[in-house]
Amino acid sequence: MSEIKENSIQIFLDQLASRSATPGGGSVAALMGAQSAALISMVCNLTIGKPKYAEVEAEMQTLLLKTEALREKLTKLIKADIDVFNDLMEAYGLPKQTDDEKKVRSEVIQTVLKSATEVPLDCARLCAELIVMSRCAADKGYVGVISDAGAAVMAAYSGLKSSALNVYINTSSLNDQAIAKAKLAELDAIMKGADLAVEEIYQMVKVRL
Repeated sequence: MSEIKENSIQIFLDQLASRSATPGGGSVAALMGAQSAALISMVCNLTIGKPKYAEVEAEMQTLLLKTEALREKLTKLIKADIDVFNDLMEAYGLPKQTDDEKKVRSEVIQTVLKSATEVPLDCARLCAELIVMSRCAADKGYVGVISDAGAAVMAAYSGLKSSALNVYINTSSLNDQAIAKAKLAELDAIMKGADLAVEEIYQMVKVRL
């Protein structure tokens, strides 16, 4: 598959709808996060330079730098999810006729599963950061595009929750329960307070409409 960020939306959606397992939900989660970052950046760009918002311009410029950095990271995770899933499918396809083959296959699968857990965990972490960042855009951004700040927080929230599902499914297949529990604990910490924060920001946006 060619670099996914170079494809049109139509090509991506066609691939998503096809019988191919990739791209899948993990890539969509990263894309939702990248879209959230882009929306916050847009709010920043449309706030910066407006005399009425001079008091928050420096804050918007700082926020813009952060969201653009996250957008780049999340865009890379779209392909990273595809790559790690393909690696996992290759691992499951390894020969398993002999005891030695079964042993090697199991070890490879477990190694790849750890990576397959890290990718959505990274995505969840970045989406959680965007939820926090969206509050500033919703509270202080140019009111003419404030609904876009609301769309940003919802996109980040969708990315977060979708990434969590991939962490859950991959940790459930890990033999090393200590690692599985540690990753789930990390995910819980990332997600803590997200539901309440998203609702607060959503209502904040509604009030400013």
